[in-house]
Amino acid sequence: MPCLNLQSANFFFLMNNRQLFLKHIGQTSPAPLQFEIIKAKGNYLYGPENKKYLDLIGGISVCNVGHRNKQVIKAIKKQAEDYLHVMVNGELVLSPQTQYAKLLTDHLPATLNSVFFTSSGTEATEGAMKLAKRFTGRAKIAAFKNSYHGSTQGSLSILGDEYWRNAFRPLLPGMLHLDYNSFDSLEKITPEVACVIAETIQAEAGVISPDKKWMTALRKKCTATGTLLVLDEIQCGFGRNGSLFAFEQFEIVPDILLLGKALGGGMPLGAFIAEKTIMDAFTENPVLGHINTFGGHPVCCAAGKAAMGFLLDKKLIASVRKKEKLFVKLLKKNPAIKSINHQGLMIAVEFADFETNKKVIDKLIEIGVFTDWFLFAPQKMRIAPPLTITVSEIKTACEKINEAIKTVLQ
Repeated sequence: MPCLNLQSANFFFLMNNRQLFLKHIGQTSPAPLQFEIIKAKGNYLYGPENKKYLDLIGGISVCNVGHRNKQVIKAIKKQAEDYLHVMVNGELVLSPQTQYAKLLTDHLPATLNSVFFTSSGTEATEGAMKLAKRFTGRAKIAAFKNSYHGSTQGSLSILGDEYWRNAFRPLLPGMLHLDYNSFDSLEKITPEVACVIAETIQAEAGVISPDKKWMTALRKKCTATGTLLVLDEIQCGFGRNGSLFAFEQFEIVPDILLLGKALGGGMPLGAFIAEKTIMDAFTENPVLGHINTFGGHPVCCAAGKAAMGFLLDKKLIASVRKKEKLFVKLLKKNPAIKSINHQGLMIAVEFADFETNKKVIDKLIEIGVFTDWFLFAPQKMRIAPPLTITVSEIKTACEKINEAIKTVLQ
């Protein structure tokens, strides 16, 4: 046996979690928050020494039904007792997958009836891009500036900000980046374009809602050119914008719908959903045209189905607009806030610059409220709490936001 270096072993045990985090976890920024969490429950996070934080991010629109929702935990435990991973490439009939797909399609338009589960939202984007190219036989893909669809190679190629793309070039060819909510940009959608991918509500741009007439025109243009319309509701799905799916508010139906985040009820899960004749393009020439190892994992599907069931049974969506209005009412009078973009419980609070925003965010964490900023709008603070947040908690959150602003600006 190799000799144990006692000095090294003692050093390892003396290192705390933050030191181990910096030493062994791949970092995404030069100055991570190092915000340590030991527990989460309901609408709160808990740090060391049981310090309590009201969660205004919800895992970035993941925890719509709250942290450690009892119904979700029960479903996870039950499925874990039956089986975990077996094989999810479509050869086996797995009840959690089929039952969740049935629940989803029961609440979608009839043309969105075939679900392909993935492990994440960006994988859903990748799958949809492949499917559109395979079904149409076309190579070009159009997306929009200031859009975010994930950070894997294909998703990055359509991501709508050159700052985030440039360091990783060369990317996929044939990508078009159009102006969101611009009627002129629709003229660039031609019969050579396989699909147009758009966020129904642009999230990382700071909650940008399109004009309903523009969305109608986008749908008509795609239909006229034989281009598939792909709507990304990875962030805005499952009630966050005041309807189960945001596209319902625009009275249009996409050809492919992208889901993720809240889809798994806190477990990793994504999906792209299409009409079966479109999805069947993956079944031959080549066979196994799109596969993955863990997409539609039984435990994740069981958790997601339980979360969606809770969302519907408790009618959480019915109170989203009321809660949205309360947030806006309690914050809009603060003179330090330049604007508030909002669509349901997806809210962007704008400050003069990123520096001010970051100071407010840091102060909020210090006084027990967790929030952050947007990728393409760093001057804006994100508010996207679990949909289970109460009126009392909203009042507390807004009091603390106004308090933090006052402290920062003194």
